[in-house]
Amino acid sequence: MTIFAEKGDIMAQTAMTIRMDSDLKVQFDALCDEFGMSTNTAFNIFARAVVRKRRIPFAIEAPAKEDVVNKGKAAFDELRRIAAENGLSGMSLEEINKEIALTREGN
Repeated sequence: MTIFAEKGDIMAQTAMTIRMDSDLKVQFDALCDEFGMSTNTAFNIFARAVVRKRRIPFAIEAPAKEDVVNKGKAAFDELRRIAAENGLSGMSLEEINKEIALTREGN
């Protein structure tokens, strides 16, 4: 199977629609313009790199679940420390939930 056309061959084209955050689009369009290319050209370069390399040409990663849990525990411990410093360490679950509700309401 030939993926790329031979020099001089005309390849059929098709339109593609993607959705993205409007602020991101403005930034991406401006950056592509700085590079001297259209957004369309940038996406074509990306698509060709994916097909040629048969992978996404950059790492897509998420932190290990253990790292996320450890950061969450550290944040919780810090909140407990701050609460103790401010005399709030003995709050009941009901009192904590009430404080959360008030904060969400903007009070």
